[in-house]
Amino acid sequence: MRRVTIRRVTDRPAPPQHLRDLARLRRVRDRIDREYAQPLDVEALARGVHMSAGHLSRQFRLAYGESPYAYLMTRRIERAMALLRRGDLSVTDVCFAVGCSSLGTFSTRFTELVGMPPSVYRQREAQAVSGMPSCVAKQVTRPVRNREAPRSMRRLG
Repeated sequence: MRRVTIRRVTDRPAPPQHLRDLARLRRVRDRIDREYAQPLDVEALARGVHMSAGHLSRQFRLAYGESPYAYLMTRRIERAMALLRRGDLSVTDVCFAVGCSSLGTFSTRFTELVGMPPSVYRQREAQAVSGMPSCVAKQVTRPVRNREAPRSMRRLG
């Protein structure tokens, strides 16, 4: 009598499929890095790699520790930080320049990641990084990933 092996839906995918999924996830992450200022949503990202939105979200979170939307917003906030440090654009202009369509959502997410509202960041950081090479300023001021700013940093000056 032959033995039949039944795979459950929850079993990990076969190694070749797993590698293909990782390559697709990398393409999604690269696209977010390139096109962060464009109107991107999980459905459009999933269509681009021939996955369902739900599957993409689950696999992206497993691979990178956060959802595609959270990764996109972090990218946008990082770019916004650089624009705000320059000091020549308003918070509203920066919000739209990085691809956010809601100033409220932008400000809320910015405050969660950075620990202060964008207007306060703009005032403080423009002075703090003056004279510092932009590549160094970017590393020093990078937002904390995968967790919110510590409560002690949320005090407004």
